[in-house]
Amino acid sequence: MCDATLPFIKRCNVLSAIIEMAEFREQRACIKFCFKLGKTATECYEMLKTAFGEEAMGHSQTFQWFSRFKAGRTSIDNDERSGRQVSSSMPEMIERMRQIIHKDHRRTNDEVSMLVGISHGTCHKILTEDLKMRHVASKFVPRLLSVDQKQQQLDVCLDLKENAANDPGFLSNVIKGDKTRVYTYNLETKTQSSQWKSPGSPQLKKARQERSNIKSMLICFFDQKGTVHKEFVPPGQAVNAAFYVEVLKCLQENVQRKRPNQWRNNTWLLHHDNAPAHAALLTRQFLTNNNMTVVPHRLYLPNLATSDFFLFPKLKMKLKGRRFQTLEEFKQSRRPS
Repeated sequence: MCDATLPFIKRCNVLSAIIEMAEFREQRACIKFCFKLGKTATECYEMLKTAFGEEAMGHSQTFQWFSRFKAGRTSIDNDERSGRQVSSSMPEMIERMRQIIHKDHRRTNDEVSMLVGISHGTCHKILTEDLKMRHVASKFVPRLLSVDQKQQQLDVCLDLKENAANDPGFLSNVIKGDKTRVYTYNLETKTQSSQWKSPGSPQLKKARQERSNIKSMLICFFDQKGTVHKEFVPPGQAVNAAFYVEVLKCLQENVQRKRPNQWRNNTWLLHHDNAPAHAALLTRQFLTNNNMTVVPHRLYLPNLATSDFFLFPKLKMKLKGRRFQTLEEFKQSRRPS
């Protein structure tokens, strides 16, 4: 059907409805006349069928209007309908909805429409068009920071930027420390599972798999030249301050052996996150007593964890898709270099 004919069809439907209402109004007058003559409702219905044929009112409508006239009704017109509330788009209604949303931003469109007494569509129109609002979900962030914590993040970033600008060798002296979990079996990537396929060969399939339950914690320290120290956490051992101090002692020995110039001049810098074991009093006392300079780390921000971008993904890439029976077999098969 052509779109140009739709307005014409709508006008025809409106005209037919008006004509139908006019004809029914005439029949209501006939029903009222029959009632005045003392006819029964059944006799009135039979007379309408004889006079109007297929266009006569239905049985229930005839009896309903006959009952109305019998109850004292005099008008033959339809009752006026309440229609849509005129006040739904008034400034008072808009301001009322604004206050409701301001008190509780989690209210749904249905709840607001019930509170103000308007339709679902009108409520949605006022919220989106008049109030310019959108119903969106909250964005997940690792942690909601206070104003002081945000200021501290800014200060740390400015200090790092200034140190890098004033000292060209600043970044090369930083030794980054971090930890990660390793598994005796880790899922292979899509690239690793890809195969060449001819047009006539069946579709390749792969069952869903999960990482193994056997796992261990790897602590690794590295700089621009490579890995300085690595150590697997023994099974059942918690990474607390006492254990981390022992790790730092091993790190000192490796810095002295692998980075002799930095050790001799005491120019190497330690950078680790703000984990409880790193910020504990015992750890801070050890760092102070051994003149170990720590590069500050921003609070609750993993963006400075360079190991998650440049170290651990490369170390784990060749381990994906391989199975090891024990952790010892895993440690011997591939040691980070």
